[in-house]
Amino acid sequence: MRGYRPRSQVKPERPTAPERAAASLVRGAVRVPGLRRFLLVPVIARIGYWIATGLAAAWGWLLFGRHSVQEGLHVFAELPRWSFGRGGTTIGAVYLTDDALLPSILEHEAVHREQWKHYGLAFPVLYLAAGKAPGTNRFEVDAGLEKGGYPRGGSRPAARS
Repeated sequence: MRGYRPRSQVKPERPTAPERAAASLVRGAVRVPGLRRFLLVPVIARIGYWIATGLAAAWGWLLFGRHSVQEGLHVFAELPRWSFGRGGTTIGAVYLTDDALLPSILEHEAVHREQWKHYGLAFPVLYLAAGKAPGTNRFEVDAGLEKGGYPRGGSRPAARS
């Protein structure tokens, strides 16, 4: 997999207050001459990616997660449910989860790793601005809703095996 390229331009319906705030922040940042170009320069984005990876790995170790490397991700499993979002969360090159380790889910999370590489520390703000509903969040759609365990509508994670 070479670099991340967005495949969709899906916009969220009914954004929440944090999503509206993130979207406003993104719109404001885009208006600052050169800021968008600067944040997305591969060297700058990659630095953000490594910072995020280091912090997430520290979080996984701190919570005594079981570490392994799968699909190019540092996977920390058997973590408490409160320590990550939905069925699992990818931050940089680190995937934090309790037991969501199906190959299709790891493939989905590997796309999020590529998104982190492309956007760096701008990714969390862009992700939040894209909306909480997986079916309308362009980053989740690009990663593959069904691979991520979401049903076709993308409303909530499907049962895991």
